[in-house]
Amino acid sequence: MLHWLSFFYLNCFMLSIYSQAPDRAFLHRSNDPTGRCQYTFTVASPEESTCSGSNTKPEIDGVVSRLTLLEALVSRMIAGADRGDGTGAGPNSKDGLQEAYSHVTRERNQLQQDKESLNKQVQEMQRRLTELNQEAESLRQKPCLQTHATSGAQHENRPISDPRYNQGNGAYQEMKAEVTEVPASHLLPGGYHNFTGCGELRSVGEPVLHRKADSIMGKYGVWLQDPKPQGSIYTNMTVWRIDAVGKDVRQLFAYDDMDQFTRGFPMKVLVLPEPLESTGATLYQGSLYYQRRRSRTLIRYDLTSETLALRTDLPHAGFHGQFPYSWGGYTDIDLAVDEQGLWAIYSTTKAKGAIVISQLDPESLEVKKSWETNIRKNTVANAFMVCGRLYTVASYTATNTTINYVFDTATGEGRALSVPFKNKYRYNSMVDYNHAKRKLYAWDNFHMVTYDVRLGRVTQGSRA
Repeated sequence: MLHWLSFFYLNCFMLSIYSQAPDRAFLHRSNDPTGRCQYTFTVASPEESTCSGSNTKPEIDGVVSRLTLLEALVSRMIAGADRGDGTGAGPNSKDGLQEAYSHVTRERNQLQQDKESLNKQVQEMQRRLTELNQEAESLRQKPCLQTHATSGAQHENRPISDPRYNQGNGAYQEMKAEVTEVPASHLLPGGYHNFTGCGELRSVGEPVLHRKADSIMGKYGVWLQDPKPQGSIYTNMTVWRIDAVGKDVRQLFAYDDMDQFTRGFPMKVLVLPEPLESTGATLYQGSLYYQRRRSRTLIRYDLTSETLALRTDLPHAGFHGQFPYSWGGYTDIDLAVDEQGLWAIYSTTKAKGAIVISQLDPESLEVKKSWETNIRKNTVANAFMVCGRLYTVASYTATNTTINYVFDTATGEGRALSVPFKNKYRYNSMVDYNHAKRKLYAWDNFHMVTYDVRLGRVTQGSRA
């Protein structure tokens, strides 16, 4: 039935076409590929003599045009990658970033070298100024020396009434009074050794070598003596050493005294319960205080019982390369001891890299009080505490550098400083103060050295 209906409608449609254009419609009847009968017809266009769409050349031209554009784009991308201008993708882009980072690093190193060069020039100018002052003083005193040492004939040629040589003259008496008011400690090179109280750092002596490490593990580390030991096993003569190179630093070497340390004969080797990071450890009251590796955790290790006495976090402290000293070494947390107790030198995200000083309770490691300074931690090579004051070292590689900054926790004020300091072996990775010995202990490129320090009374001008 459906077949006949379809055939009927088809005939009607064909008749309508033939009625409108009987001379331009054609019916075709044939089998399709499946064998079914199929009717098709064609009708000529009353307006177009030829079919423009029947020619496939425009479509082919369009495809060719798009392929040409795609080839041009690929060529430009390849050319950009070959030039290394960062327009490419993948490794070439990474190489461009690496080259830019290397360029910035070279500029930073150059600036650091320029800064050290300027520091040297300042020191040289200060030395020259001192020499000129001494020479001027010598010239002023020379006529007086000639008065006592010249012959009688020369004495007769000098007018006795010359006011410069008249000891009764008021100007001379005033000058004499001013000279006698100058403290002797300012004139004598070793004068400050007589001052035994707690004061400001005036000078640092030459480094004295005690031992050189005999392996690559000893390029940098920690070596100390306890300024205030407790118990009967170890004394203030005992020397402690830790080689800080490695991923699992746990060995703590103990030496009877400085002589045994120099000869390299440890009396005992202790194994720390947790691995140590960097060179910021310190000794105080029979305990070793240090930072646990890859954390802001502080550990107090009891030397007598050889046990972990306490473990606690230093709040908000950066660690493992967030805020190190300029030499690196994961020196984010530096523990120090002075006449006033135990300190932590570090930085936080809130401080934006500026040095933060916290006084710690040696038993609980709780923070008693904190101070934020105005000097960035990564701009200095190292730091230490003396009499409640923070001192920073300008460079770890320059042979002749300076202690360039001091911050007084008593006043909460910091200022620039210029105390000569020598890195004899040109890679100083640790500086710590021992108030009992009044010395600085340092680890300078495999070499373990000490410096004598001289302190002076705090003057009004130094507090300004």
